[in-house]
Amino acid sequence: MSKQKLILIGNGMAGIRAVEELLKLEPEMYEITVFGAEPHPNYNRIMLSPVLAGEKTIDDIVLNSREWYTENGINLHTGDPVAEIDRISRQVTTASGNTLSYDRLLLATGSNPFIIPVPGHELPGVVGFRDIRDVEMMLESARQYKKAVVIGGGLLGLEAANGLMKNGMDVTVVHLMDILMERQLDKPAAELLKASLAESGMNFLMQAETAEILGDDRVRGVRFKDGSKIEADLVVMAVGIRPNTVLAQQAGLHCDRGVVVNDTLQTFDPRIYAVGECVQHRNSCYGLVAPLFEQAKVCANHLAMLGYGRYEGSVTSTKLKVTGIDLFSAGEFNEEEGDETLVLQDPAQGIYKKLVIRDNRIKGAVMYGDTIDGTWYFQLLREETDISSLRNTILFGQHDLGDAGHGDETRVAMLSDDAEICGCNGVCKGDIVNAISSKGLFTLDEVRTHTKASASCGSCTGLVESLLASTVGEGYAAAPSKKAVCACTEHSHDEVIQAIRTAPLKSMRNLFDYLNWKTPDGCSACRPALNYYLLANWPGEYQDDAQSRFINERAHGNIQKDGTYSVVPRMFGGLCTANDLRAIADVSDKYQVPEMKVTGGQRIDLFGVKKEQLPAMWKDLTAAGFVSGHAYGKAMRTVKTCAGKTWCRFGTQNSTGLGVQLEELTWGSWMPHKFKLAVSGCPRNCAEATIKDFGVVCVDSGYELHVGGNGGIKVRVTDLLCKVETEAEVLEYCGAFTQLYREEAHYLERTAPWVERVSLNFVKQRILKDESGRKALFERFKYGQRFAQIDPWRACAEGAEAHEFKPLHINQMRAVS
Repeated sequence: MSKQKLILIGNGMAGIRAVEELLKLEPEMYEITVFGAEPHPNYNRIMLSPVLAGEKTIDDIVLNSREWYTENGINLHTGDPVAEIDRISRQVTTASGNTLSYDRLLLATGSNPFIIPVPGHELPGVVGFRDIRDVEMMLESARQYKKAVVIGGGLLGLEAANGLMKNGMDVTVVHLMDILMERQLDKPAAELLKASLAESGMNFLMQAETAEILGDDRVRGVRFKDGSKIEADLVVMAVGIRPNTVLAQQAGLHCDRGVVVNDTLQTFDPRIYAVGECVQHRNSCYGLVAPLFEQAKVCANHLAMLGYGRYEGSVTSTKLKVTGIDLFSAGEFNEEEGDETLVLQDPAQGIYKKLVIRDNRIKGAVMYGDTIDGTWYFQLLREETDISSLRNTILFGQHDLGDAGHGDETRVAMLSDDAEICGCNGVCKGDIVNAISSKGLFTLDEVRTHTKASASCGSCTGLVESLLASTVGEGYAAAPSKKAVCACTEHSHDEVIQAIRTAPLKSMRNLFDYLNWKTPDGCSACRPALNYYLLANWPGEYQDDAQSRFINERAHGNIQKDGTYSVVPRMFGGLCTANDLRAIADVSDKYQVPEMKVTGGQRIDLFGVKKEQLPAMWKDLTAAGFVSGHAYGKAMRTVKTCAGKTWCRFGTQNSTGLGVQLEELTWGSWMPHKFKLAVSGCPRNCAEATIKDFGVVCVDSGYELHVGGNGGIKVRVTDLLCKVETEAEVLEYCGAFTQLYREEAHYLERTAPWVERVSLNFVKQRILKDESGRKALFERFKYGQRFAQIDPWRACAEGAEAHEFKPLHINQMRAVS
């Protein structure tokens, strides 16, 4: 079959991103031709400001070299814009007279700077700030002249003013409004910004309306509506942009403020698609990069004829660096009647934060100086999270970003380049920043692909996103509100879980077929998640798929750096007998275990066991009464206890006995992530119950129940769920909370981020305020345990999964090769 012909009009960031996404999906479907008005390959328009300031060169900001086009079989025509579209003949004609036919056409004509149509606006020395040519003209003027006027006090205007100042010009910013950057900042933040910029030498004329550009053969000044004048050798117009719809209108396509498209990015001509700043979607036009990249992905999906992607609009946030000052805004940050505001202001430190709240949900945010928590606030806003349980501390930031509460010492903005961000993969801050800058990365997925940061457990995702946002600035593509399970599908975790319950879906194959999975058998990212969701929802009907589990779970032991395994027998509540210890010692001697260690979970870990030895060792351990400790799995791990009132003079309740009951209830349960419990016999909390997924603190009058904590790299202290009076209530509430987490959390999401995502109020509503719902959750948990509490060690010792533990001998390897 001959390839279809795709023509892209516009060689900018949005159009080329659509081509990149298309090449990922169907690299051989189209013969692709790209026409660009500028004489350059695709470059990062957002980085023009550093070029003007002398911090980067043109080559530094090129995203796709000419070699990239050649390597991908793309015909690139630069400096030859398309002048006409013939929709009947399906042809385009360029300014040079070149005519080509198309099967599909993609418009990405971007936008044009708005030049105020006052007398003198066409004089030499009047420029916009939109492309490389504008930057070159400004740099040329800076070499010859001294006085510059920048009309427009928005982001582009201030960046232009800063760049011209760095080139030695005396710069005055003229702004129509009474505050700078009124679309991104409220008045207090804008005043802080203006004061800082004025201190650096920038001049301002506020509430000044331009009436005329003065000059004969070249600009010499600016006159304002009140009759005042100012000298100028260069005038930069930075008063906004307008979608470039000229070509689309000439072709008869329906346009309003922009080229009107539907949710598949199709225009009113089904063969013509459009993306980027030229587009109007659901009455909105977008100028930030993140929405344009979302459009590009959906458009590529339909050009590839997959047909399931939908663009439903974007909730945007703006995280910017204006002349070295960090700013962030999102949503509706100017309060209205019925709104509440939370404000933190420290003018001496140059810090300002404001959250606009309605019905205990963030409606808008604006930040100046300290913006590290902007991505977190935006996530809370986008997901409409109930923040009532966070109100007392929310302005101080996301409390689980630091390790053990060290505050500013671990803030990502304060870290050195050699500071480790991703502990799982050993990735430092400098590695991430360099990759973002040198490879032109804009999304979290791209950073993960190039650096592996945040690609494993995901606990450093917030830090990586903050680095991405602060490095890229306006171009940062925040994670979409609906995050797909993996590249095999457009469906989110929640959508998959809902389909499994309601369809209902009870096998992996049914799930792939029902949800139109792109790959026939899934991938290493989605199969473990789907296996868990099916198992959690249909414990009596779904057959666990061992091949969809990680190696630790398949081998029922933790693989070590030398390829051997560790074995951790379960000790309920940390209790053991002399006979238990003798049995472990006998096993250690028999299998020549090189090292044993007491774990933090009050168990004994046997290291250095060869894989083929595991079934025989398990047989001996199960004969002595042990079951698997599940120290290797996304499962219930351990219940840590203290001595309690049986022995300790401070103990208020029998914490050890209660811990044993909890472990007997919960052992064997598969979870979205590892799950740890603890019972402390008094508020001295020796068992560290307040940094566990479910913790019990015994008091004289009963039991405090705590949820959503974790230790590790980023410590999070639990939230107090409630107080109960009896051990039976502890067991019921524990089972109900555990089942709620099992049913509602995403795979690989620990209880700490899950509680923050859904809110503590959600948990309380389901566990405390809905008694019948709580009891139903507890019953579902106990039902699932009937199938979960089958010791995998005993099963393997009796011959199950024998193939997993057979060594591959040399002759077998030769036969395979």
